[in-house]
Amino acid sequence: MLTPPCVSPCVYYQLLRALNPEENVHCWHGLYFQDGQRRVDYVLTYTMKKPGGGRSSRQSMHLLAENAVARSLRRGPHSRGEHVQHHQAQNTGGSSHLPSSAAADVELGCVGETFSVHEDHKAFRREEFEGKLREMGLELEKDEDTKIPGVGFVKIHAPWNVLCREAEFMKLKMPTKKVYEMKHSSGVMDKISSLVSKALEPLHPHVEEHQPKNIKHLSHTFSREKQHLFDLSDKDCFFDSKTRGSIVFEILKRTKCKAKYSMGITSLLGNGVYSAAYPLHDGDINDSAEANDRKLLYEEWANYSVFYKYQPIGLVRKYFGEKIGLYFAWLGLYTQMLIPASLVGVIVFLYGCATVDDNIPSMEICHPRNNITMCPLCDRVCSYWKLSSACGTARASHLFDNPATVFFSIFMALWAAMFMEHWKRRQMRLNYEWDLTGFEDEEMEKLTCQDRLPAYTTNLVMMLLMIGVTFAIVFGVILYRISTKAALHMSSKITRNNVQLTVKTTAAIINLVVILILDEVYGAVARWLTVLEVPKTDKSFEERLIFKTFILKFFNAFTPIIYIAFFRGRLVGRPGSYLYVFESYRMEECAHGGCLMELCIQLSITMLGKQLIQNNLFEIGVPKLKKLIRYIRSKQGAYKEEERQKKLQRYETDHFLEPFAGLTPEYMEMIIQFGFVTLFVASFPLAPLFALLNNIIEIRLDAKKFVTELRRPVAARAKDIGIWYNILRGVAKVAVIINAFVISFTSDFIPRMVYQYMYSPDGSMHGFVNHTLSYFNVSHFQEGKETMDPLYLGYRVEICRYKDYREPPWSETDHWWNVVMLMSDVVDWLIPDIPKDISVQMHKEKILLVDLFMKEEQGKVQILESKSFTGGKDNCSRSNNNNSTIAHQRSGLHANSTNSF
Repeated sequence: MLTPPCVSPCVYYQLLRALNPEENVHCWHGLYFQDGQRRVDYVLTYTMKKPGGGRSSRQSMHLLAENAVARSLRRGPHSRGEHVQHHQAQNTGGSSHLPSSAAADVELGCVGETFSVHEDHKAFRREEFEGKLREMGLELEKDEDTKIPGVGFVKIHAPWNVLCREAEFMKLKMPTKKVYEMKHSSGVMDKISSLVSKALEPLHPHVEEHQPKNIKHLSHTFSREKQHLFDLSDKDCFFDSKTRGSIVFEILKRTKCKAKYSMGITSLLGNGVYSAAYPLHDGDINDSAEANDRKLLYEEWANYSVFYKYQPIGLVRKYFGEKIGLYFAWLGLYTQMLIPASLVGVIVFLYGCATVDDNIPSMEICHPRNNITMCPLCDRVCSYWKLSSACGTARASHLFDNPATVFFSIFMALWAAMFMEHWKRRQMRLNYEWDLTGFEDEEMEKLTCQDRLPAYTTNLVMMLLMIGVTFAIVFGVILYRISTKAALHMSSKITRNNVQLTVKTTAAIINLVVILILDEVYGAVARWLTVLEVPKTDKSFEERLIFKTFILKFFNAFTPIIYIAFFRGRLVGRPGSYLYVFESYRMEECAHGGCLMELCIQLSITMLGKQLIQNNLFEIGVPKLKKLIRYIRSKQGAYKEEERQKKLQRYETDHFLEPFAGLTPEYMEMIIQFGFVTLFVASFPLAPLFALLNNIIEIRLDAKKFVTELRRPVAARAKDIGIWYNILRGVAKVAVIINAFVISFTSDFIPRMVYQYMYSPDGSMHGFVNHTLSYFNVSHFQEGKETMDPLYLGYRVEICRYKDYREPPWSETDHWWNVVMLMSDVVDWLIPDIPKDISVQMHKEKILLVDLFMKEEQGKVQILESKSFTGGKDNCSRSNNNNSTIAHQRSGLHANSTNSF
């Protein structure tokens, strides 16, 4: 759903020409130069240091003269002599002389002046850089008389010849004059798809399209020699604002001053020569009289009231570029795919609720006549307890540990495979619609592995250290649980009944807080380690940073969950021979209902906490807080109220917005969520539902952030989501294995099946609880480890029970998850990556493009032939005339010679 490209700006541009300069500035609020005709394509900002203090006017004029001399030395010999003469005249006139070392270069400053050497050096670099930009053909306009004290602006405009040159260098695909109709097949599936599209029409955003859906422009790489192929009737709108900004950014990146600033604008920003660089947003979202793409995005996309509608992905791509458009397209598809997963998860949960009263193991545990005495859960302070006291835990465990859970795990494994294949097809469709077919990133690495070996070694050591820190924190939480449980057992009887739930919940919250803190630390560490590797391209830097950040944050988020799922309760020992930590703390064990309930608590708190606090609260609060701080630092509060109410220019307003920090944080939070949804979904069937609810808000939250809270990002081309797809694919594969282990080792599903079909006398689950408990004679307790209150139950206990199989009743291993892995690969193989209709259209487009060039070549040949034919006629006539003249001359000579004889 695309809007007319540049329709609204062009209409306003025509109106703009009819206005005087004052009206132009007021109308466009800084979107154009002072002449009201040249559009601002990019803005650079810098910090100004105004002279102050006790400097006299004569001293100030003298400093300006020194500045002029220094600039003349850089401009050439002609202007140099004039400025030197002027400088000498001023000195002769009685002005105070400056030290020669200070007067040699304005950027070295002068002793006692307010301008520091550092600031003057920055000013010199800015002047040098801006001079080179003018040499590149860009047009610049400075504005230092702004409403933001201490901030200067450099507005940049790229004229038509520069845009054409750079578009050819960047190999941009632009629409030609040739249009063609995309014909769709008329099969049964296509008719069904058409009916579904009509039914879903109310869910589409109200975004006008500049041409019918079945009409497409034939696109080709822009070339100045083939400009006649493109529709250049309106040059002002041929390159839209997104493309113009990206072209200027490419020039800024490759324009170099000297070795220290060899990376162009990137180095200048890093060294503080410029404070910011950004393209401008299109207009104001609150101006009812102005129509622009930004306002349309705000109304139809960045608005919570349209949460139920599809995203206008075409308009997002048109305004922000392909890379950001692909992110929101992927996020939208992921959210849509969560709908069936959520429905199945809710059904599984409701099945557990409906069958909890019929679950025989839970009924046996909760039976009032059940007098099974269990061994103490800890040393000394813990007492014997009745198995019936675990009734609530056993019933709750059945909600997440039932036969439907296994089905749901298999379903989610296949769902992940379907999602990956669906995205590949969607991505190929977008590549075709956005003219990205054939686009390849040409960035090349230059350093060898040997050059980076020290950095690689440092990275490996640091990442192992960070992972070790995660393990240490998890171990600390384990000690907290053990010690807290012992302390609570020493308290009153009322507290004892809720000890398990209290300890589990508080430990999960502690884990959540630690995860949130370490996420920020690990993000900074990953960036530092990536800088050490010295990647030579932006793509290489981004991929290396993403990989390190994912590894660290993955271990940070999932290590506590992995411990509960696969290690807790398995390194306990038995009564009389327990395993101790530091010879004081006995390793903790799972409740009688199993570790799956504790795994569910840990997973739900971590997932919901990260989504609520980190993904939503931080994304809303932090940008607003930074914007407020930036506003306060600009000293706007010192202005009078009426001055503060004056409308800022567009480039001044965008200065207060938060800089765009890339898509890595956005992708990362979704990838971690994808892990929560797939990796341990057997323990928490409601995970897809909570992910769906979060993403519905996340899409509109991110949209509003991009439209209103962030400076406009530089549009970047991309044909896929890059390394994120490989990470998603890896997580989906690992999810099959982990869910197999959860069902096999954490859940009681397999023990129940084995008991029912191999050990049950009547083929039912009666007697299963007793089957899972072993016996222990309390006289075998080690000295000093027995309970301090042996009569806690009112009688002396001689034999207690504990959950364990001293001799496991089965030895089989399950191989059926290999079938699930094979099924996911079959899904991958069966579904083609490229939709059939897109493949046909791509082939048709190639044929049309060849025909277009063949006709062009034929036209050139005909022109050449006609020219050569005309030239041949002229040559023939000249040749005949020459021949007749020569013959005439020869006959004359012959006659003369005859007469002479």
